[in-house]
Amino acid sequence: MKSRRGLSRRAADGRRRRPKLRWAVAGLALVAAAATAFVLVGNGGDPGGRRALTPDEANRLAITRFRNYQAGGRAVTITVPSAAGGLVVTGSVDYRAEIGYGVVHGTGRDASGDGLIQWTAGTVLVHPMADAPATAPPSPPASGWYRRPLQKAGSSLDSALAIALGLGSDRPDNAELLPQNGAARLGHDTVHGHPVDVMTGPDARARAGTADTVRYWIGSDGTMYRVQAGVASESRPLVIDFGTGRYTPVRPAPGITPTR
Repeated sequence: MKSRRGLSRRAADGRRRRPKLRWAVAGLALVAAAATAFVLVGNGGDPGGRRALTPDEANRLAITRFRNYQAGGRAVTITVPSAAGGLVVTGSVDYRAEIGYGVVHGTGRDASGDGLIQWTAGTVLVHPMADAPATAPPSPPASGWYRRPLQKAGSSLDSALAIALGLGSDRPDNAELLPQNGAARLGHDTVHGHPVDVMTGPDARARAGTADTVRYWIGSDGTMYRVQAGVASESRPLVIDFGTGRYTPVRPAPGITPTR
């Protein structure tokens, strides 16, 4: 699939949508805006191999969030760093309904926050559990949820949830503008047995030099396998790994209204 300047007004689900002027690299740039102070750890490609994207690489980066939307959703494992021990969210994100759901496990002092979690762009619901299961039940419990707004700053967990939710889009980014806005190729890697290219996203809007805040591990067909992003005040990045198995649609918890 090639992304072009003249993108169709018809989304993948067949519904006719109004064109979004200057949409260009806005989606990937907004993901970068949600991350700060990126520090790469582990296998992230050879930094010395940094170079401009080829047209094929730019096209794959441009369609990677659209691939997630086409799939309906993806299984995710979100690792959130913390001086108190850290959190791991195991679950799924529905990129059409714009809702995530999973189970949280923590280590150290963060273990006190174990339980189920469901979130949208503006709301987080938590269901504390003393002995949280390895995976979230397909149907969320009917009661026992605590509701709060999703914090736009000051919470590593909420930053991770927001970034995970932003990794899907109903249309590709503009491949021609990605390299012009700082996106680059860093090297090769392997994730879950899949060979991938490691790339940076574009700069956040009006913030030159922020392209390295988010890095993407992308397969030959544009499939997203991993994302790493910086979080404020943490020396380690948050990591979002995508499962390759069949995706199970997310069922809303009480008080959550999907967008679709």
